[in-house]
Amino acid sequence: MVHEVRYEPTIAVLLPCYNEEPTIADVVQRFREALPSATIYVYDNNSKDLTALRARAAGAVVVREPRQGKGNVVRRMFADIDADIYLMADGDGTYAPEDAPLLINTLLTERCDMVVGTRRGVTNDAGRQGHAFGNRIFNSLYKRLFGRDFTDIFSGYRVFSRRFVKSFPAVSGGFEVETEMSVHASQLKLPVSEIALDYGRRVEGSSSKLSTWRDGAKILWMFAMLMKETQPLRFFGAFAELFMIAGLLFMAPVLIEYFETGLVSRLPTWVLSVALVILSMLMAVTGLILDSVSRGRAEQKRLVYLSLSAGRPAGGAAKSLASERSQHAA
Repeated sequence: MVHEVRYEPTIAVLLPCYNEEPTIADVVQRFREALPSATIYVYDNNSKDLTALRARAAGAVVVREPRQGKGNVVRRMFADIDADIYLMADGDGTYAPEDAPLLINTLLTERCDMVVGTRRGVTNDAGRQGHAFGNRIFNSLYKRLFGRDFTDIFSGYRVFSRRFVKSFPAVSGGFEVETEMSVHASQLKLPVSEIALDYGRRVEGSSSKLSTWRDGAKILWMFAMLMKETQPLRFFGAFAELFMIAGLLFMAPVLIEYFETGLVSRLPTWVLSVALVILSMLMAVTGLILDSVSRGRAEQKRLVYLSLSAGRPAGGAAKSLASERSQHAA
């Protein structure tokens, strides 16, 4: 007789928090109701209010992360916690915990490594007009630089497989961590999915921690760094093209004068133009060499990803596994 063995995947709900006293207790309670079998983790990032106390009273496992910044918190959470499924959200109540089962079900049924809950209507009102404008600009820029896998790279409502979490390097320190996650998935061509979800408003007394200009500059810098690391030929090729165009522009009048008179009266201009052309060639060669290095690093990341367990089988997969074992035993 074959006994069906079902494995319930372990679920970890990750809530990075900074000064979320007005909302965190309600968020924890709603996640406990939506996912009764999940463990709720609240990582307090130096809150100056009673966030940690409210979260612990609501039944969450509370850990303090002293390094300021969401990226630092995410890196710590991914390193500390071992689970089959990881769900990350914010503690401000803008993401509905009731949507969590839908995200997890999509991860399991579509065999994805990351499912992103895109924020429906976020570009119309993201708290401040600067945030909405930044969302549109950065999402468009992402599509041009890294591909069309995502339409909302800044969403903080995501579900991950264990493979994704344990292979994600997490080098960023702040709000740019979501961009790093998206590029990681795009570079390794991991299976991902998106679901459009309603995006709520903050309750009275809760304020956004995102600075339009400061964090926008950090995200733009992260775009540049990630492009340099993942697409060095394209990155350095753009500089090579600019230097070559500038060098030829400076060189043209000097050459015209030389062919007409046989003289070079603007020697400094000629030296500058030659230097720009040489610099352009160096940039091109640098891009070619680093492109090979980047491909090797991508292959190593892929191998690390493949070496990790995909998680426990569920339902039918477990049944098939039990059937196969019984047949071999017979």
